[in-house]
Amino acid sequence: MAQCVTKIELSISCENLLDKDVGSKSDPLCVLLQNIGDDQWAELDRTERVKNCQKPEFSKKLFIDYYFEKVQKIKFGVYDIDNKSFDLNDDDYLGGTECSLGQIVSSKRLTRPLELKKGKPAGKGTIMISAAEIKDTRVVNLEIEARSLDKKDFLGKSDPFLEFYKQSDSGPWQLVYRSEVIKNNTNPCWRRFSVPLHTFCGGDFSKPIKVHCTDYDSDGSHDLIGSFETNLSQLQKAYDGSLVEFECIHPEKKQKKKKYKNSGIVIIKSCKIETEYSFLDYIMGGCQINFTVGIDFTGSNGDPKSPDSLHFISPNGINEYLIAIWSVGNVVQDYDTDKLFPAFGFGAQVPPNFQQYFILLIITDGEITDLDETRQAIVSASKLPMSVIIVGVGNADFKAMEFLDGDNGVLRSLTNEPVARDIVQFVPFRQFKNAPQEALSQTVLAEVPKQLVSYYKMQGWAPVKLPEAKKE
Repeated sequence: MAQCVTKIELSISCENLLDKDVGSKSDPLCVLLQNIGDDQWAELDRTERVKNCQKPEFSKKLFIDYYFEKVQKIKFGVYDIDNKSFDLNDDDYLGGTECSLGQIVSSKRLTRPLELKKGKPAGKGTIMISAAEIKDTRVVNLEIEARSLDKKDFLGKSDPFLEFYKQSDSGPWQLVYRSEVIKNNTNPCWRRFSVPLHTFCGGDFSKPIKVHCTDYDSDGSHDLIGSFETNLSQLQKAYDGSLVEFECIHPEKKQKKKKYKNSGIVIIKSCKIETEYSFLDYIMGGCQINFTVGIDFTGSNGDPKSPDSLHFISPNGINEYLIAIWSVGNVVQDYDTDKLFPAFGFGAQVPPNFQQYFILLIITDGEITDLDETRQAIVSASKLPMSVIIVGVGNADFKAMEFLDGDNGVLRSLTNEPVARDIVQFVPFRQFKNAPQEALSQTVLAEVPKQLVSYYKMQGWAPVKLPEAKKE
């Protein structure tokens, strides 16, 4: 019997979070984990961090595959993030909840109390989770700027950002996108962004969309500059040089001032609906994934004849290097027809640029001594069809590796050139010593489909042979 699987989008918000910061509010982030057996949990996704907020509404949605025939145990954890490390173990835990995915999809909106541990409430903290099935692969691409926004800061201009809300079927407005902040600028130009069509308006081009333009304040007390309502049909009129403009209206100012016109103009430079090809579109279109292993052969590994060596050839034929290679290679081999996997010591050449994709697995036991050169190499490689997986073995300090992962912000070279796309995934092997072997591969390979799609999207290349369903 064929499995019933669909992609689910989860929207998360919280209320009454614990305040862990002295002199300010917490900076919460929510992480989604799935039970993979034996009380082991693997991270699937995480939201953005919202600064100084005890009632966050996260704009980043969390995605998970839903299987009707399985009981999918999942866990939500909320953390106060006060550093740039991707590791959550050094962040304050604000509470969490466990449930099944079935409980969420069968509820319009699931509200749960947050607990610090079973039976111990996290104050009055609660988490609200709503689910929506993803049926449409199209995305809305928008380019937006503004002019003559009101000055909100006493000694400066304004630090504006945009928030887009759609009206849910039950009435309330739901946050679907939050832009970056443009500092000290009343004529900002925000970077181009994409939102899945189903997230943006549920596929309904006439569904009301509310846009807030707001002045950012570091203490979380943001000031509304102005807002307007529209819909996707109106936004789509911005195309091929035709601009669509909206007056930003502050309701209190409009009510108090007779000569009030607006608080600035928001300009839609471009609004396009495009098909978002999936990982499977490219795989089914003939894209091959080539698996390459880079192994650390430095002297710090010790004598392979010694049981203390990470390269020790033990009687059972297993060490951390071999387990890491097996865990990742066992999954990737299905997408490589020749089943031949090159292995290099450090210093191997980066593959050429053509319609195949490469996964480089690097296994290392120590810190990076040439971080600047490594940063530059990753920035250069981000323009090529490849992903880099780094598995740290042993008990070394791997903070520099976490920095290369880029999850805490855009990785840049020494000359400040940003990566074209996120291609690095780092995990320390020690986190998986007591976990099932599949747990390591699930974690390190989780981002590969997204990274592969991002490369071909950056190139503007559609799959070579589209599946029949996509040709309609």
